[in-house]
Amino acid sequence: MKPSKNPSASLYGFHAVRAAYLNADRDVHILYLTDNALKGFEDTMREAKQSGLNRPKPTIIEKSQFDRLVPKGAVHQGVAICCSATPEYDLQDLIIRTSGQKNAIFAILDQVTDPHNVGAILRSACAFGLDGVIMQRKHAPALNGVLAKTACGAIDHIPVAQTTNLSRAIDDLKDAGFFVIGMDERGNDIRQMNAPDKLALILGAEGPGMRRLLKDNCDSLIKIPMHQSIASINVS
Repeated sequence: MKPSKNPSASLYGFHAVRAAYLNADRDVHILYLTDNALKGFEDTMREAKQSGLNRPKPTIIEKSQFDRLVPKGAVHQGVAICCSATPEYDLQDLIIRTSGQKNAIFAILDQVTDPHNVGAILRSACAFGLDGVIMQRKHAPALNGVLAKTACGAIDHIPVAQTTNLSRAIDDLKDAGFFVIGMDERGNDIRQMNAPDKLALILGAEGPGMRRLLKDNCDSLIKIPMHQSIASINVS
């Protein structure tokens, strides 16, 4: 099947597309594959069928046609998908989801705007078993494209809540029993910290770091000690 005109892809790259394709909370409209990518994606299609997911048959297109479906220069691996977004969460959703847990950890991103960084943070948060990520609605990249590609499917496995006011979100987390810690190079050594049962960890933006208002509202500031001449590491 080689249609002359195709809707743009929501996600691209094998891991991001695989996670979306197997996510029962997403509606999948079109799965784009090249002939070469089809064989590598057959196990995923079989898994979706065995799980009872209603998924369309793949639309096979030439590799050159991907240039009109994904951003210029995107590493798509011959796999792309047009699908609905992941479910929207707000902060209270995350708090309710963890209310019965003894331990819980959230990461809060204070205006981290680089989609590569946010994608890498989501991937790490998922790998380390965090319970959710909180971002400001106005100063965060969309959960698709290069962010989703960098996250390698993590956006389909970890809830991301967006809020209009991070300062108010911190107050709500404190009311829910969370201890709020900001990452700051002038903070205390992380090795000396006694980790609380419920923790919200704030990561500041590229360059300026955490904003003063949020820093002042933290229960504590910590740092990861650096060796030699490196003062800090990238937020991701």
